[in-house]
Amino acid sequence: MQTVENVELDIAVVIGRSVMPIHHLLRMGRGAVIELNANENDEVEILANNFPVARGQVVVQGKRIQVEVTSLLKKPETIRRRFANEQQKTEQAI
Repeated sequence: MQTVENVELDIAVVIGRSVMPIHHLLRMGRGAVIELNANENDEVEILANNFPVARGQVVVQGKRIQVEVTSLLKKPETIRRRFANEQQKTEQAI
């Protein structure tokens, strides 16, 4: 059990996404605002090592921002979602 406790994961929370031409990104400077396709009450996606594992809700308490896990994704669902996202990225690149 001790070896499992020492495994490190990169945890990320996706609050929204945006698509823009690279030249817009290159022109952005400090303080630039990127508009996301999300609302304040939307569920967020929780990733472990860039793999979707759960969904959650953003909770703001004073100066702290937290994410409450609302559901864990079943393995087949996460695999299907990742495949769909990769396929969508490929279609956008074409």
